[in-house]
Amino acid sequence: MPTNLPPDYFDAEKRYREAKSAPDKIAALEEMLAIMPKHKGTDHLKADLRRRIAKLMQSGGKKAAAQRAAMTVQKEGAAQVPVIGIPNSGKSQLVDVLTNASPTVAEYPFATYTIIPGMMEYENIQIQLLDTPPLVSGSTLALLPPNLVRADALLVVIDLSGDPLLQMETITSELAGMRIGIGRTAGESNDEEIIRHSKKALIIGNKIDIEGAVENYELMELYRDDFPVLAVSAARGTGLEDLKLAIFRLLEIIRVYTKTPGQKPDMNDPIVLPMGSTLADAATEVHKDFAANLKFARIWGSGKHDGLMAKRDHILQDGDIIELHM
Repeated sequence: MPTNLPPDYFDAEKRYREAKSAPDKIAALEEMLAIMPKHKGTDHLKADLRRRIAKLMQSGGKKAAAQRAAMTVQKEGAAQVPVIGIPNSGKSQLVDVLTNASPTVAEYPFATYTIIPGMMEYENIQIQLLDTPPLVSGSTLALLPPNLVRADALLVVIDLSGDPLLQMETITSELAGMRIGIGRTAGESNDEEIIRHSKKALIIGNKIDIEGAVENYELMELYRDDFPVLAVSAARGTGLEDLKLAIFRLLEIIRVYTKTPGQKPDMNDPIVLPMGSTLADAATEVHKDFAANLKFARIWGSGKHDGLMAKRDHILQDGDIIELHM
């Protein structure tokens, strides 16, 4: 069965062949696992990669692998979004007020030393936020954090009590050291030695309530061509509802609801799909049998439909209700 491996996989495979140390080899192998498509055609290859990782752990890479495992969090909810920033930017406090994570919140830097997950509620879905260790100039992690590679987007927290431009320079530089680019133009970079993974990002100016913050926030206008930019105060709760909406929009996802004939839909349990998904995509999410044997569907929503029949290639909108018939 064909594996259909993407180009990024072969880039990681090349780094594995060129790596000299066990930690670097483990990092490349786990990146290959993260990138690999999940289907039966990759099962044998997946098992082989895991055997190689286990062998490297036994030969001296156990400590590095343990550190890497501690930085890996299983995705839950509609999306996974790491929250990054320099020390004392307030990112831990922001995760704390948006979720139930209860990370360590302190006035001193480096209070967060591992990844801490929490679930943020947005209307009827949950989005997983990850509080991460702070980024500091010259301290790029030796191992590529898997959650930054797999993440659906990134939240970049800027401390408005300091120079926002210098902070952005530090953050983008450290991400580049991890082969991660952010913003709308990241995927257009020709620097193959730096950019391997492009991510959507939202820039959050935190501490808007303190003296001088408004002036510093105005400097962030420079980034609006590449990023959505928003001001909040995690300490006072200012702008948090706007932030939740901005995160939802950043993810470019839609919520679709299913119903059986003669019954009302459950509006508390949507199917979450990428924007631009079709009726066939939704049927696949419901059950593989629907995808294979779908005869027709009726659709309500978007102010345009009232139980009308729709084709498999119909593009769905956020809030649509579908009734599938086999």
